[in-house]
Amino acid sequence: MTNDHEAGEQLSRSRRRFPGISSRAYEHPADRSALVALRKLTGFDTVFKTLSGMLPERSLRLLFLSDSVRVSDQQFAHLNDMLRDACYILDLERIPPMYVTQDPQPNAMCIGLDQPIIVLTTGLVELLDEEEMRTVIGHEVGHALSGHAVYRTILLFLTNFAVKVAWIPLGNVAIMALVTALREWFRKSELSADRAGLLVGQDLQASMRALMKLAGGNHLHQMNVDAFLAQAEEYDAGGDLRDSVLKILNVLPRSHPFTTVRAAELKKWAESRDHQRLMDGHYPRRDEDKDASFRESVKESAGYYSDSVKSSKDPLMGLVRGLADGAGDLGGKLRDFATGAGNRPGGGSSGDAQNGTSGSK
Repeated sequence: MTNDHEAGEQLSRSRRRFPGISSRAYEHPADRSALVALRKLTGFDTVFKTLSGMLPERSLRLLFLSDSVRVSDQQFAHLNDMLRDACYILDLERIPPMYVTQDPQPNAMCIGLDQPIIVLTTGLVELLDEEEMRTVIGHEVGHALSGHAVYRTILLFLTNFAVKVAWIPLGNVAIMALVTALREWFRKSELSADRAGLLVGQDLQASMRALMKLAGGNHLHQMNVDAFLAQAEEYDAGGDLRDSVLKILNVLPRSHPFTTVRAAELKKWAESRDHQRLMDGHYPRRDEDKDASFRESVKESAGYYSDSVKSSKDPLMGLVRGLADGAGDLGGKLRDFATGAGNRPGGGSSGDAQNGTSGSK
């Protein structure tokens, strides 16, 4: 065992470790499903191979080396301790280089093609306390263990330099389709990484606080976890079909899911039987990955989406349920959507009127 892991052992005595853990243990079903869909996208292999060969990864590493602060025993030592601790807990053998870069916007990312690197902004370092930061570093180590850095790097390149890739044979339309699919996958991958952060920090309240601070800044004395989670409930249930469409449009350009949604998803997983079994030491190992059934993974993803539709209070999901049950009046529903009748007292035949106007502003 390396000296770094020995140091991690000293730090982690009060936290459970997961030897040989596979990323399948914490990956969100929607993450795996979106990645499968991404890989099936027409032209994905062409663009992926092209960009993998041309991305200036060496230049990227030199940029951070020259213009950011590399975390070590001599610089940001407390962050270095957390990084080694996170890698020890998740049994990540190669510890990624980590940098702190000057940027007031709170953010963190795991990027790289051959070897992932982790980057934290000064805005994030200044915003979070030690236990909150531990969950964020665990989140990024989870990205590294899952192999997300490659796709994240390509997404970063395409969104920042889209004009410069117009020469790719597939053309701009295909590039935008790929960017949209990459964003959809990356939003789902954040749900997986949030789970990894919880496995490292092993403190749900710290995970909740970190997400609340990302939403509302360093004003915890003015915020409340239960009220914050209630926002996610209201967001899911509120409004009419027009609001459902607006939700989709609002999230499309984002790289991350909304923070209230992330908090609700993480709390739900933390209270699940799957999480409890994992904490008890029952989880898939990396040495079993090659034998993992792709069909089972797809089945699990399909099951997740089916359960999501059944349990969601969103009006659009209610319409989907009604149509699936053969009980939906599609014409009436769409008429209510176009006129907003579902939000008026006694308006239309839509069952969405039961949701009132709580979600519309």
